[in-house]
Amino acid sequence: MTALSPELRCAVQAAQSKKAGNVVVLDLRKLGAFTDHFVVCTGLSHPQIAAISDEIEDQLSQLGRNRVRREGQSRTSEWVLLDYGTFVVHIFSERARLFYDIERLWRAASRVEIPDAAAV
Repeated sequence: MTALSPELRCAVQAAQSKKAGNVVVLDLRKLGAFTDHFVVCTGLSHPQIAAISDEIEDQLSQLGRNRVRREGQSRTSEWVLLDYGTFVVHIFSERARLFYDIERLWRAASRVEIPDAAAV
């Protein structure tokens, strides 16, 4: 994880502080994508998804990074997207993550598997 930029590390650590599961960073730079990285994680409930998204926004704003766009209402959505320009954070419910299978869609991307915070 030390190879990640400070902003990506901050997003990952903020998600983990709210017990996000199965955190993965996809490196899209060699694929000509619209962004450099995806941070993908799972929340187990609507309140947890809201807590994860709020914490990521709070922590990144302390670094001077404000999101460009947000999709999904964190209080009711199965999927919240936080767009920071050079990276996009996807916070899924378990069901939505399986359904959209974003990692399969971007399977050519390099993956950085992040151990769950409880396992570290």
